Amino acid sequence: MGEVFALRAGEYRARIDRIGAGLQELTWRERDLVWPYTRGEGPLAFQGQLLAPWPNRVGSGRYTFQGTGYRLDVNDDATGSAIHGLVNDLEWVPLEESEEAVTLRLDFAGTSGYPFPLELTVTYRLGVDGLSVTTAARNTGAAEAPFGLGFHPYLTLGTPLHELAERGEVTVEATVGSYQPTDSRLLPAGDPVPVAGSGFDLRPPARELGSTVLDTAFTDLERDADGCAWVRLGGPGHRVSLWCGPGFGWLQLFTSDTLGGGLHRAHLAAEPMTCPPDALNSGRDLLVLGPGESVERAFGILAEQL
Repeated sequence: MGEVFALRAGEYRARIDRIGAGLQELTWRERDLVWPYTRGEGPLAFQGQLLAPWPNRVGSGRYTFQGTGYRLDVNDDATGSAIHGLVNDLEWVPLEESEEAVTLRLDFAGTSGYPFPLELTVTYRLGVDGLSVTTAARNTGAAEAPFGLGFHPYLTLGTPLHELAERGEVTVEATVGSYQPTDSRLLPAGDPVPVAGSGFDLRPPARELGSTVLDTAFTDLERDADGCAWVRLGGPGHRVSLWCGPGFGWLQLFTSDTLGGGLHRAHLAAEPMTCPPDALNSGRDLLVLGPGESVERAFGILAEQL
């Protein structure tokens, strides 16, 4: 069994990492749509990673669930938080594989900081309309389990965003209604605020990215007839679009400003999430799975010629 699964359909190609079930690469007409990685050099900054059993940050790595306190390892020193879950460095098992799709499974036994066993499956599928990613989580334990899910692709136009922005050649839009204010540790500070009249109003029509800095969680997502919310990153000749299906009620956008060197402001992370930062503490939109209960969520990425 290989460590990487290569998919192809029409003008799209993808590579899926058996470790972490991450999205290593997605191309269209031989153009990168996401910031790619290989195991020899990455992933960096969680590029392409599946985030479970929580996305984003847990403040100080501590939370309480049903009256019991738990402590997670802090792995984001800058904010003193536990970030992006526990499964991105684990080996997943392939269940089905074809030229267009692969399904991977992880039997997660839990840890001392998160003692809730789960069965996770993810299917990556390519088609003429791009990539779809469907993930299911099932509580295999005897007690209720707190759960959140997210993904961390970085959308790219092939040229660093800061270079395109200097020439006025990059636009962004997102069907978002509110944003989450944060404190200095990027943890929630108060309730979500409407984007109208703020610097975070990314609603259509598309606006120039310019000098806008984002490391921001959005909610109250506006959805199309299929129940999907959208992020669209436009450049010269084409745009990269990400859709979030029902149940992904949050979307984190990150303009990579805190990354160093050539990665600074090079790509746009667009992260579908079922819950906001620190949901294990706040409980906001946190899923609670009963024994044997499961949940499924989907998102996708595609390219569009302009």
